[in-house]
This record gives sequence, C-alpha cells and structure tokens, in this order.
Amino acid sequence: MRDFTLQRDMMIREQLEYRGISDPAVIAAMRAVPREEFVPADVRAYAYEDGPLPIGEGQTISQPYMVAYMTEALELSRGDRVLEIGTGSGYAAAVLSRIVAEVHTVERIAGLAMAARERLDRLGYTNIRIHVGDGSLGWPDQAPYDAIVVTAGAPEIPQPLTEQLATGGRLVIPVGLNLTFQTLVRVRRTGKDDYSREELMAVMFVPLIGAAGWESR
Repeated sequence: MRDFTLQRDMMIREQLEYRGISDPAVIAAMRAVPREEFVPADVRAYAYEDGPLPIGEGQTISQPYMVAYMTEALELSRGDRVLEIGTGSGYAAAVLSRIVAEVHTVERIAGLAMAARERLDRLGYTNIRIHVGDGSLGWPDQAPYDAIVVTAGAPEIPQPLTEQLATGGRLVIPVGLNLTFQTLVRVRRTGKDDYSREELMAVMFVPLIGAAGWESR
C-alpha cells in the first residue's frame, strides 16, 4: 500500500516550505487534509506530485503549492468566514476549513458539487457549506466575508465579489484577458467604497465562467 503520509510530508517540505510557505496554520492544514481522497482513483498515485490533476468535467485540482500560496495570501484568522469560488473536488475548501470558522464554497457544475459534498461529509468536514450557482456573482446570502478566494481566471475583478467583502476583507483571484494565463491579485477592502490592489504572481487557471466572468464577454 502506498504511504501517502510520507508523500504528504515530502510535499510540505519540498514543495511548500522550500518555496517559502511559512504560515504555521497553512502548513498544519495542508498536513491534515488527505489530498489522495480528493482525486480520481486512476490518478491517486500522483496526488502529491507538484502539479494540477484532472478531476473530471474539464476541471482540475490545483497544484498543492498553489493551494497553499493562495490560502496564505488570504491572511486568515481562526474566526474568519471564507467564500471560495470553484469547489472542484473540495480539496481547497477542506484546507480552508482547518484554519477558519466557516467556509462557503460555490460550484457551477452540479455533478462536481454533489461529489464534493459526499466526499466532505464522508471525511467528517462539518464547517463547509457547498452551493451550486454562478460563482462570479459570489454568494450574497451569507455575505459579508472576511476572505474570498477564486480558483478560476476572471477577465477583470468581479464587482459582486468585492461588494461581498467585509471591511478589512481580502480577495485573492487570478485576473487577465487571456483564457490561460493570468496574474494572481489580492484586493483588500479598506473602507465602505475603498479598495487596495496588489499583484502577487503569474498563474494559469481555467476560466471563470459566469455573468461577471467570461460568459458575459
């Protein structure tokens, strides 16, 4: 039987800490969540490889380093409420749930959302709520959020997401007018109508489809 615990430890040491991931809460969450449970059986052996993997429906589970980097960029605290756009397999939501009080995650593909819900329930994650809908519009029913993370590339920063941030809240999102290559951006709400923006790194994500994403173009 493959020793996934050993592989997980190597992933943390060689892919995360070596590249500068240092937040103890993020490291602990990445160590606690069994990534092998969030990928299809035929690629399970590659769960801790340094890259994304297919999860069906034309979607992927992000590279472990990217999950850790984006999570760290959110600057999370224990009592935070977080919104994730793009549930996928549920892996990133599981990581977030080990750090914060409550996670809401939106998935536009109903089949992926159903599978993620079943998986998270089976694994005992109780502070994650999965919603099916247009993630580019956020999930206003539960707003405001202390942090929002988007796991798909938007042509521009969706206004519905910035409006759903609490004052002091952080939005981390890939942005760019290319369907494949984007810049990871962090937006911080500094007042009722005031925001700051900083560019973090170049990234590659699937497009954010929705009314405030690529579908509207």
